[in-house]
Amino acid sequence: MTPIGFATWRALFGAILLAVVVAAMRRRGRPIIKPRQLPRRAVGALAIAAASGIVLNLAIFIAFGRITVALALLGFYTYPALVAVVAIVIERRRPERLELVALGLALAGMTLVVLGQLDPTSGLVVDALGLGLALLASVAQTVYITSSRGYAVIPTEQAATILLWIAVLAYVLIAGATGSLDAIGEPLRNAAVWPYLVFAGLLGAGLPSVLFLAAIRLIGPVRTGILAMLEPVTGTVLAALILGETIGPIQLLGGVLVIVAGVLLQRAPSPAGAPPTHPIQVPAPG
Repeated sequence: MTPIGFATWRALFGAILLAVVVAAMRRRGRPIIKPRQLPRRAVGALAIAAASGIVLNLAIFIAFGRITVALALLGFYTYPALVAVVAIVIERRRPERLELVALGLALAGMTLVVLGQLDPTSGLVVDALGLGLALLASVAQTVYITSSRGYAVIPTEQAATILLWIAVLAYVLIAGATGSLDAIGEPLRNAAVWPYLVFAGLLGAGLPSVLFLAAIRLIGPVRTGILAMLEPVTGTVLAALILGETIGPIQLLGGVLVIVAGVLLQRAPSPAGAPPTHPIQVPAPG
């Protein structure tokens, strides 16, 4: 499938899952935040997060098609360092020493894990556009994370649902503007891709979106970015278990470094000025 087609269906199935979650939470008494209740700052931050999420997904999926997945991930996972820089420069929050040590260990470990996936016999061809798109995805992810503080008034599951539905609409509009609507309709002609799209939507978009946003609000953006570098480690382990791929000693060392980084974060004191862990109650107008 094309990147725009895959991104559309992935976001759609993720949005449907979270819509079910929001409905279940409402039945249990969780109020639905109405747009007119939101401050302009929250609406603006949500729009920024939506735009950055759209750019992120399109950029990284296109990058996967132009360069190796390992190289694309290497460029993309520079974002935890960018998040730390934003915390220092813009938010005026100096990360704890243990956070900086954990960031360095996690970056080093992630690099070893990803580089271990490269095949030295095939030769490394670097496509400038592909690498540039991977770095663009990194910047977009940084914006997505750092903008989350602005819409903390919206409950986590509702915010994640809104972002995914906006993404679905945006992808369809982009496909229409670029003459790519036929690519979105491909699954309607090829039923074999449905299991992969449902899996990618539910476990690759819906569930991770709400958990990632919840983590940002609970432990802060810097720590969330560092712990997210467990993703390529997990992917390598699953590839070994499911696909029978071999894990080399370099990848094992990298995985250990990322895990050590996570352990260090558990010992670090809670960051000052972390985002609120519960949605702020917005009074109804009048």
